[in-house]
Amino acid sequence: MPDRMTEVIEELAVANRILGNEGVIDAFGHVSIRHPGDPGRYLLSRSRSPLLVEPDDILEYTLDSAPVTPPAVSLYSERVIHGEIYKMRPDVTAVCHHHAPAIMPFAIAGKPIVPVFHVGGAIGPEVPFWDQHDEFGDTNLLVVKPEEGRSLARALGKNSVVLMRRHGATVVGAGLRELVSRCIYLCWNAEHQMRAAMIGAPQPLHPGEIPLAGAINVSTTAAARTWEYWSVRLKAAGFWPPHLSKKASRRAKPKARRGRTKRR
Repeated sequence: MPDRMTEVIEELAVANRILGNEGVIDAFGHVSIRHPGDPGRYLLSRSRSPLLVEPDDILEYTLDSAPVTPPAVSLYSERVIHGEIYKMRPDVTAVCHHHAPAIMPFAIAGKPIVPVFHVGGAIGPEVPFWDQHDEFGDTNLLVVKPEEGRSLARALGKNSVVLMRRHGATVVGAGLRELVSRCIYLCWNAEHQMRAAMIGAPQPLHPGEIPLAGAINVSTTAAARTWEYWSVRLKAAGFWPPHLSKKASRRAKPKARRGRTKRR
């Protein structure tokens, strides 16, 4: 388990930085993963800009979002988002909360994001809304109370994405690489949908196309390919975590396969 834990923690640090480098999260936002050996716990960085997260920043939490070891550092105030979703969704292994510019017009206007191109199928057939004010009245819009996190988790339901009115979005995945892909594809889809609306009425994917396109675009093979691409971009930008093991760099590269490969 120690080697597995090191691998998961390092990959979580890279995921934070990839999403920062790709413009999904900036100084704010956060990414977590369920503990690989204990489904009743999860891993999340200390309060730090995601593009700067190091493996040593990763802390362990109970599903009540209490740190397992009393910290000497500041914590994300909205960590209950992660804990309450993990409680309600045993199928979820990774969670991201962000305020990407691409999705904010939809969160502000209350207009739904729908899959409009093939990789957009990864967001699923429905992206519900959650309005904190409906249940909790005037707040500072941060999700800091367990009951607020539970309300958000209920609004998410069985979906992969929930838009938070006037705030941002929360995205979930069955794995960390799937989550990273879905977060980035959500932003691409929102941008394409917005631009298409300037020309005419966007034509979304047909209902039967969404699960088929969605499954292939977050498959293990596709996620490995995009993870390598985004990792190279992260390194080129100079933001690869400096204290990662050499094994972590090798894990970012796909394994060579013999014989002919299927092109896409």
